[in-house]
Amino acid sequence: MARVKRAVNARKNHKKVLKLAKGYYGGKSKLFRTANESVIRALRNAYVGRKLKKRDFRKLWIARINAGARINGLSYSRFMNGIKLAGIDINRKMLSEIAINDPNGFAQLVEIAKKKLNA
Repeated sequence: MARVKRAVNARKNHKKVLKLAKGYYGGKSKLFRTANESVIRALRNAYVGRKLKKRDFRKLWIARINAGARINGLSYSRFMNGIKLAGIDINRKMLSEIAINDPNGFAQLVEIAKKKLNA
């Protein structure tokens, strides 16, 4: 069996990691071992951040819808229940946009929800 020397593959791996670590401070961008640790941590945090972003935006949309609904005399949960009963299928992102940019249109949605809750 032939002898395998890893110089080419090791250099390729080191160059890949150091390229990802470009812009890091000090040894974190120059030394492979510390750069590798930093890159691994950064990639993990980026992965987690993509999941957290979804949660954060949903919380923001709910807060906006709640504020708009309370201005019109209804809580968030009762508003969402009324909307569902009315058969209006709009996601929270769009509802929050309507609450911000079209208060009159949102007020009409709240009135529809109120009618369905009382009926």
